[in-house]
Amino acid sequence: MVFPLAKGARGLLLTFALCMSLACTSRASALVHHDYCIIGAGPSGLQMAYFLQQASRDYVVFERSHAPGSFFALYPRHRKLISINKRYTGKSNSEFNLRHDWNSLLSHDSRLLFRHYSRDFFPHADTMVRYLEDFASRLELQVQYNTAITHVTLDRDPQAWNSHYFILTDQNSQTYRCSLLLVATGTWVPNVVSFTGSEYVEGYETVSINPDDFAGQTVLILGRGNSAFETAENILGVTNFIHMVSRSRVRLSWATHYVGDLRAINNGLLDTYQLKSLDGLLEGDLEDLAIVKDKKGKLHITLRFYLENSNSSAGAETVTLPQDELDNFATRAPYDRVIRCLGWKFDFSIYNRSLRLMPGRGNKRKYPQIKPSYESRGTRGLFVLGTASHSNDFRKSAGGFIHGFRYTTRAVHRLLENRHHGVPWPSPIYPITQLTNSIIKRVNEASGLYQMFSVLADIILVKENATAFEYLEEYPVGILAQLELHTGRKAPSGLFAVIMEYGRNFSGADKDVFYYNRAVGEAQHAWQSNFLHPVIYYYKRLPTEREMRLRPPDWPLPRPDAIHHIVEDFLTDWTAPNAHILPLRRFLENCLGTDLRNFFAESCFLIALTRQKLPPSCQQGYLRMQGLVGSEGLRRHAVKASLMENYTVVDSPNKLLDGQKELHDQLLKDHVIPGRPLQHLINTKDEL
Repeated sequence: MVFPLAKGARGLLLTFALCMSLACTSRASALVHHDYCIIGAGPSGLQMAYFLQQASRDYVVFERSHAPGSFFALYPRHRKLISINKRYTGKSNSEFNLRHDWNSLLSHDSRLLFRHYSRDFFPHADTMVRYLEDFASRLELQVQYNTAITHVTLDRDPQAWNSHYFILTDQNSQTYRCSLLLVATGTWVPNVVSFTGSEYVEGYETVSINPDDFAGQTVLILGRGNSAFETAENILGVTNFIHMVSRSRVRLSWATHYVGDLRAINNGLLDTYQLKSLDGLLEGDLEDLAIVKDKKGKLHITLRFYLENSNSSAGAETVTLPQDELDNFATRAPYDRVIRCLGWKFDFSIYNRSLRLMPGRGNKRKYPQIKPSYESRGTRGLFVLGTASHSNDFRKSAGGFIHGFRYTTRAVHRLLENRHHGVPWPSPIYPITQLTNSIIKRVNEASGLYQMFSVLADIILVKENATAFEYLEEYPVGILAQLELHTGRKAPSGLFAVIMEYGRNFSGADKDVFYYNRAVGEAQHAWQSNFLHPVIYYYKRLPTEREMRLRPPDWPLPRPDAIHHIVEDFLTDWTAPNAHILPLRRFLENCLGTDLRNFFAESCFLIALTRQKLPPSCQQGYLRMQGLVGSEGLRRHAVKASLMENYTVVDSPNKLLDGQKELHDQLLKDHVIPGRPLQHLINTKDEL
């Protein structure tokens, strides 16, 4: 009797083991793997998808909605974007025009420029949704819609790119394994402040947008950003009055030069406040407020300490209000509605603690902590893109907006190409004589430098003996010390960093940016330029990480060995021979100890006779016989015009031997020297 029982037990055990094996196999087959996983099909997610697809990488984009750009399907509530759509600039250069196109993503398809979608200077938000749908479909990006990622954790594996995989789970419990995670979800969770009576507050995300619903009402708005002023602008003409309260003072974008501050299109309430038309602005900490509701449904504003010794559920009739002690208390009039317009924050809830994705500090706590390379400070291989990456340049540059993060996203892609695929950062090599023209061309055209001022820089690596240079475009300045690691390029002989900056004391909420004589026009005073202008830093060697940490406050880079400001220009056109180009060329020559001018052959000949060191243009051209080479047609024209003697009349090519004739014909052929010359922006004298 024992043996059948044992046999049955063994059979049961084998059956159980077989079932477990099949279950494990089933789960393994259900685990979908991708090298790159992108969460969110908003602008930054689609932009990264485009770059990965162009590089033929294995990737997928997870989008919780049925279409891309779900944030823009809801916000802004009143449907007018504040990102400009400037369709005409007077220029045909596509890179220059992107400086004034704040909505287009980067692609090779000229049909996917936003100016083809809207004629409005401030477009309708629905147009952005349609644009993003076209961007994803026309470029055939790999987007998996209706997939909400609900949990992200790590799976340690020494064989993985970063010694771990990212395991993603969606709303249907489907799991995905990713070698690298790119978070492009933006900031979409409403900021909420809790205080006594906050249950009476309506949120920006749900409040009515029909002005008729506010007719004859008195409204208090909590917040002082663009969403608050957008809400006020919508109801300004129908309310009794609007009060707005926030902890910070109003920051106007034209004063701070930060596009996230209050834009002029929404600031009608500032007029009605300053011109005394009942509306007003107040400063105060929202957490110190309290709201009590009276029997008529009116909302009274009081302070928290008034309720500390009172019944918090008591009505306004039994609670001590500030006006009971101070009869001219500013907010003594009751309100019909209180609206919360405090912006959004990043959703940290789906990330397991093992990822160590932590909120920032202070006014950056709504963003995750990231390095200047846009990689998470807690987990290698997790990168944050788009609006959520704005902690790197919050209140400084445009990294939280499409016209900024389309370039930081491209920078992240180039970092990943070098790290995981051995593809170095693009860096064409030019002869040193093209250095001045290269810089002038970029500062006049480049959109990435212009929009991501003080954040992205062009890096120029000087080759040995200063005979040539490599040009790296739009590299994050915060990781300059690790340039060789991140780009696969070497900097043995010094480098230049080309960056755009505002004047040190020109921007700020308390600055008068319209003061008289604010413009600087003389090249010798270029360092005092106030408006956005190019600045060139020169380093004899690559700065160290310690030097980066100890750089002066508000400096994007450490103190250089030499620095040059190109004087600001009213037209942002830095092509003036005397004001812009000549000072720049002399600065470069002083740094390199060479002459960057281009010389004719006669000048090179004279210099060769009188100097020990020839300028690079003579070394690369005249002495190597790479100057202008004549042709038979040009020779005949010169003879006919009596500009030169006819030396071929004695021995005609027809009388030459076959071998001599071939040599003669070869010498008369047009000679083209292979190379990658840059087209000169202007024609100037030798000095320029």
